[in-house]
Amino acid sequence: MRRHLPSFTSLLCFEASARHLNFTRASEELNLTQSAVSRQVRNLEDHVQTDLFLRIKKRLVLTEEGSKYAQAVSEHLNGLEQETMKLLSKDQNDTRLNIATFPTFGSRWLIPHLHEFTQQNPEIQFNLTTGLEPFDFKHHDIDVAIQHGDGNWADVECEKLVAETLVAVCAPSLIKQIVPLTPQSVLDHTLLTLQTRQYAWPEWLKAQGVKVKSSLNGPSFETFSMMIRAALSGLGIAIIPDMYIKEELESGKLISPFGPPVKSQRGYYLVTTTQKKEMKKVRAFMDWIKTIPST
Repeated sequence: MRRHLPSFTSLLCFEASARHLNFTRASEELNLTQSAVSRQVRNLEDHVQTDLFLRIKKRLVLTEEGSKYAQAVSEHLNGLEQETMKLLSKDQNDTRLNIATFPTFGSRWLIPHLHEFTQQNPEIQFNLTTGLEPFDFKHHDIDVAIQHGDGNWADVECEKLVAETLVAVCAPSLIKQIVPLTPQSVLDHTLLTLQTRQYAWPEWLKAQGVKVKSSLNGPSFETFSMMIRAALSGLGIAIIPDMYIKEELESGKLISPFGPPVKSQRGYYLVTTTQKKEMKKVRAFMDWIKTIPST
């Protein structure tokens, strides 16, 4: 059955204008222009074929019909909002927390700390998924994500969690010469690359003051975990965040003789939506993860 109803936007504009008796204040509340609110109210009046306001100079006065209609619209909007909040509160009571992150960040940084979160929040059951691209909150059941980049993603709220420092590393067996090594020395070896970070070597070399005249070629890998294994096996030199290889560097399984670490232009961000951020379980996770030392 086709319903004879005006647009939802026009009802919102009318209800706000009726409360404020002022198009300008209604437009500020709704984050619309004053002309847009006025136009929506006029469209509503055309739809119901009734004047809802008297426009006396710069003042708005509700007509008798307008006053009755404003009360009815307000009651129905309030009821709709209450029912919407009831649906949203169902998620508030859901203790399953869906976390998404990148594979190596999850396995080498996040998972070693998660027992602390479960001890502090035993009522929350987490599900951890991974991906290689920024996560789609609209089409996937994700409550909160940790993703890499510059923090510039649409329709989400971002908060920087961990800065990133990059080092060029290799297995000791790869270096047979005794002479001092410099950043330029990496060009004498096979350079390992992450498929989603083709910019890593050019940025590292530029930061070290090394000019490269030709293109850089070498094996590429889908994840840092794979590239770490390749570096350990002596396959070549890899650019890796130092947070992922602390144990390998401390044990000497990997060495970094080619120059100082380079601070990345990017980092890891806590990402969620405005709606999800208000959930108790999401707030608990975000508050907890920010207490983990970044180094």
